[in-house]
Amino acid sequence: MTVIPFTKAHAAENDFVLTWGASIEAPDLPQIARRICSRSTGVGADGWMLVSNEEQELRTRLFNSDGSEPELSGNGIRCAAAFALHAGVLDGPKIPVTTGVGNRTARLISRDGNSFRFEVDMGLPKTEEIRRTMKLAGSDFDATILNVGNPQCVIFVNEFPENWRVIAAEAERHDLFPARTNVAFVRTNNPHAIDALFFERGAGATKSSGTGSTGAATAAILRGVAESPVEISTPGGKLFLRWDESVFLTGPAEIVAEGKFFL
Repeated sequence: MTVIPFTKAHAAENDFVLTWGASIEAPDLPQIARRICSRSTGVGADGWMLVSNEEQELRTRLFNSDGSEPELSGNGIRCAAAFALHAGVLDGPKIPVTTGVGNRTARLISRDGNSFRFEVDMGLPKTEEIRRTMKLAGSDFDATILNVGNPQCVIFVNEFPENWRVIAAEAERHDLFPARTNVAFVRTNNPHAIDALFFERGAGATKSSGTGSTGAATAAILRGVAESPVEISTPGGKLFLRWDESVFLTGPAEIVAEGKFFL
């Protein structure tokens, strides 16, 4: 039997199981991710993250709950930073985190026990199409396609469709995205506030998403329906984005459990 130590954390209810990479020698990491992330037979999470501390810099390797390996997670970066501070391996306030697409920096804003708040430099978005009409589930939707370190399809609506998960699942696997995409539905409240729902590639519907929030807010700014700073209201809580020389996303991270998973 293989025993995998873990810490569980969430960032606005987007939850992750985190394990120090040095403690894992098993060859089939995607299979472990699927099993440890299972809501019924595992610990339960949107993703499993391996973390290592190399010369006061965190290196992360993330697996979605379906075993696929995304480029990065905005919420996951905050959880990794909280993981390191909780374990006492780093002091902060600035925590460099190396992801699958390069370096990001989490800056500690506040801490109350196991609850943290960070601002993360998310870099700059790469815009592919500001406006794209997509036929999904038999209807036309107005979308913005961009990349914030991972691919994003941001669909703008006046009201969230009841079958938004069905629409999002179709969008995720649209012919435009041979490697699939993350999907966000966005409703604009005022120039500094949006509501968003997320369907993440490899994880399905999630309570929030860091890269999804980054994509949603920057897409709204690019379309001229929002201005920095932007408050993003998600089912899991609020995130905050400002776009200066780079894009910065602020939000919580909380350590909620520690234990051992018996594989």
